[in-house]
Amino acid sequence: LIFLINQLTNPYPLFLLLISKINNFFCAMITPIKITTRAVEEIINILKTKGIPQEYLLRVSIKGGHGCSGVNFTLGFDKKKELDTVSLVSGIKVLIQKSEMMFLIGQEIDFHEGIETRGFVFRNYEDNSTTAR
Repeated sequence: LIFLINQLTNPYPLFLLLISKINNFFCAMITPIKITTRAVEEIINILKTKGIPQEYLLRVSIKGGHGCSGVNFTLGFDKKKELDTVSLVSGIKVLIQKSEMMFLIGQEIDFHEGIETRGFVFRNYEDNSTTAR
């Protein structure tokens, strides 16, 4: 009862909670990235063969670049944290920290297997250029 009275006299914390819930809802609706079929196959293979715990999800994140190079993209497996959004992308649950979402919009994750290199590649799917490996 005291909590309810406090919320009625000081609605600001309740307002912040409401805004946070609305933000989570819309962030979950936005799928900022795409994952190719080949990348999905490799992610599933890693989950099955490397003993990744079931509660871990694919984390897509960024790290600051050097100088004018922008940001570097990273992949890993992690548990959901408070500031994360969870999106379902091509059947894979993906964790993205809310503050990093704007840097990932328009990126596509692919898996490349060549003679000299093998690994995940990030591309901006709007201009089809490789942006990071």
